[in-house]
Amino acid sequence: MHEMAVTQSIVDAVCERLDGARVRVLALEIGTLSGVVPDAVRFCFDLAAEGTPLAGARLEIAEPPGLARCRVCEAEFRLDDLIALCPCGSADVGIISGRELRIRSMEVL
Repeated sequence: MHEMAVTQSIVDAVCERLDGARVRVLALEIGTLSGVVPDAVRFCFDLAAEGTPLAGARLEIAEPPGLARCRVCEAEFRLDDLIALCPCGSADVGIISGRELRIRSMEVL
């Protein structure tokens, strides 16, 4: 499970920017096509945050859906997995969203 390493990296990145403040709420964005499982990040968060200014913080995770645009018919459609096929049958698609993995915001005390 690589989510522990991802979660630890997020905690480390936030701690580097806190300048002694404590975090009350940490908001993340984890796209459905990112390859990161939000429930696993939730599971790992308390352990990764233990002993840091994020200990006890509430974790909020937004999960943007996968969206793609077909380069053949120009239709936009939802992707639920990494098999990017347009309903028209074309595999010539561009992914618009769903790959996000970012820190959206944090509320500090």
